[in-house]
Amino acid sequence: MLKVETKLLLRDPTTVFFGVLFPTGLLLALSVIPALRETPPELGGLRAIDAWAPTALVFGIVMIAVQHIPSVIATYRERGILRRLSTTPVHPRRILLAQMIVSFVSVIVGAALMIAVAWAVLGIAPPQRPLAFAVAFVVGYAAVLGISMITAALVRTSSAASTIGTLLFVVLMFFGGAFLPRYTMPETLQKVGDFVPPGLQAFIEAWSPVAGELTSVGQPFWVQIGIMAAIAVVASGIAAKLFRWE
Repeated sequence: MLKVETKLLLRDPTTVFFGVLFPTGLLLALSVIPALRETPPELGGLRAIDAWAPTALVFGIVMIAVQHIPSVIATYRERGILRRLSTTPVHPRRILLAQMIVSFVSVIVGAALMIAVAWAVLGIAPPQRPLAFAVAFVVGYAAVLGISMITAALVRTSSAASTIGTLLFVVLMFFGGAFLPRYTMPETLQKVGDFVPPGLQAFIEAWSPVAGELTSVGQPFWVQIGIMAAIAVVASGIAAKLFRWE
């Protein structure tokens, strides 16, 4: 199942581009803007592009979780694949698990690529708290995945999954504080972002403590991680209750 799902993902150029390559491409594209390469006093010695780098990573995470996975599962349901598998020794849960594993690996590859290119090409330091960053990455992705699986549990068609996924992407990215640098956003919206998966503020704090201090107006790092973990557990439980094979 893992081999099949990997081949299907690699044959989808849209997913490969937006889920794996887009964060790196976005960061490189924005780096040509002179203002983002400057070091304004309010950033504590950082360039604007340094402070914004974790946000580019979040784009790939949310795209894969809320747009790709529900669309694939809805397609399997729409074509009767899940129903047919339920009558064979290969239970449909295996295909769902394979899809989630392959998607998570693609997100990791995209993150590794972006971090490496950001360091080698743009001089952006890698995450300064690697263990905390890894925790924020895994738990944040799980929270977004849990929400997206509620969509995957209910939608009947891939077109509906795509539409809902696009709406979810916009909502999560806007209220999560990804469309604008968090340090330029109103304090109220920054606080709201602490409760919106994947928890961008936790990513920023783990990547650069200096950048994290600029936007740390809400919950402490480990409280944010706890919030994301709770969202992941609750949303996954709801998705499991609502999931339909047909």
